[in-house]
Amino acid sequence: MVQPTLVWKFGGTSVADPIRLRAVAERMVAAQRAGHRMVTVLSAMGGSTDELNRMAYAMSSRPQLRELDALLSVGECISCALAALAVHDLGSRAVSLTGAQAGILTDARYGNARLQDVRPQRILGALDTGAIVLVAGYQGISPSGDVTTLGRGGSDASAVAIAAALGLRECEIFTDVAGVFSADPRVVPDARRLATISREEMLQLAAAGARVLQPRAVELAVAHDIDIHVRSSFTTAAGTWLQEETVFEQADITGVAHRERESFYTVTGASPAVITAALAERGAAVGSMVRDGDKVHITAPGAEQSEIVAALFAAGARVLVRDDMGSVSIVGSGVGRRPEVTALALRTLEAEGIQPQLVTSTPSRVSFHVPERTVHHAVRLLHTAFGLHQDIGTERRRDRVTRSAS
Repeated sequence: MVQPTLVWKFGGTSVADPIRLRAVAERMVAAQRAGHRMVTVLSAMGGSTDELNRMAYAMSSRPQLRELDALLSVGECISCALAALAVHDLGSRAVSLTGAQAGILTDARYGNARLQDVRPQRILGALDTGAIVLVAGYQGISPSGDVTTLGRGGSDASAVAIAAALGLRECEIFTDVAGVFSADPRVVPDARRLATISREEMLQLAAAGARVLQPRAVELAVAHDIDIHVRSSFTTAAGTWLQEETVFEQADITGVAHRERESFYTVTGASPAVITAALAERGAAVGSMVRDGDKVHITAPGAEQSEIVAALFAAGARVLVRDDMGSVSIVGSGVGRRPEVTALALRTLEAEGIQPQLVTSTPSRVSFHVPERTVHHAVRLLHTAFGLHQDIGTERRRDRVTRSAS
């Protein structure tokens, strides 16, 4: 009888210290003893990547990206080695692998590398020996053999890519919240947990700042038809399933996402084309762009401010940064084509004295850039205004369709 293979991923808060790492090891061992072949992707221990980044910038105001990747990739390797030691102590066997050892191949774009392929032969070989396989997330290897990293949250992408390479249809992402909510439950205590959500809706929430999943991981799930189960590291309860869904003219609002800080950049001395190209070289994308005479105002959601400034300086531009802004976004199928949604949101915010500086929209998202100090209040206002706190009667009840064994 062929044993089913599971791919799990645990985030930084789930492996934040030796006690939590051991709890993860116990969970893996229990699953293996229940008859599963286990592949687990681990993030760096909570806060360690930020600390390594601070150390790098203490050494250099513009660290070389190749060396920065070499440094930042260490955290995940530490998590895997420690977890392997815990597994052995519990009486099972484990093999820890770097991204390169696991066959994760990327391009040569340091800091935000793109996945090219996953060749899982070594993973499969270790599974065949009865070992639990621990893979360092967030990293891979370039064509020239250098360590590369996959951008913030890249361990999510590692896990989905490995699941796809193994021919699986599911991947489980363990985090410090119980699933995907209609808003960040740390900001909105009565936010609803969603039993299911479409991949497109999750992609929009993630792009708007929801930190549950990296957007690229959701894109990989779409490309390879992988269902993702987002659930808590600290309980055995069901979380939220991300899966493909086709709903005719669905008009529901899924949730409210936010970024506590989303810097505004005023750029002079460079055209929009030069700005876009300069950011692309650093793996960053423009969110919004407005031309104002000889100035260009831009946002670059999710990108490090230091990286944006360095890229623009290198292109010969002058940059002024306004870093007291954040963003709040309403996400749902078709909301960008429903003017009444934007109108209600603006009335709600302005009634509380919150004046958005910029409004941008896509078919599935409307975003409002507001002063940073008002972001959490704006999230709660919009969550209430659209009735997202309501439960029975308004929550979409969508039963997960279990895939056939084929």
